[in-house]
Amino acid sequence: QVQLVESGGGLVQPGGSLRVSCAASGSIFSINTMGWHRQAPGKQRELVATITSGIRTNYADSVKGRFTISGDNAKNTVYLQMNKLKPEDTAVYYCLASTLYVDYWGQGTQVTVSS
Repeated sequence: QVQLVESGGGLVQPGGSLRVSCAASGSIFSINTMGWHRQAPGKQRELVATITSGIRTNYADSVKGRFTISGDNAKNTVYLQMNKLKPEDTAVYYCLASTLYVDYWGQGTQVTVSS
């Protein structure tokens, strides 16, 4: 079992920055990929960014150049640094930890971009 706890969401103005964190605990040795997805009201959950083996990253086209995913192995934590935020980035952001057989999800953290 893997437990994920997200933090760092909040309200930010357009053009601002925010960093969300996801701390993993439990059977972390089984994790090969961690990432962030988001779900806006009335929309399907979508991939934002992933990091595999702590090195290989992947981003949705909509966030490339603005968001950066990174990991701190010592803290078992993955971060999503979000810059140049837009109102359309408003969503609940969910952390995902993928093992060979199972995906684990965090409880989500709200990010609201509004003036």
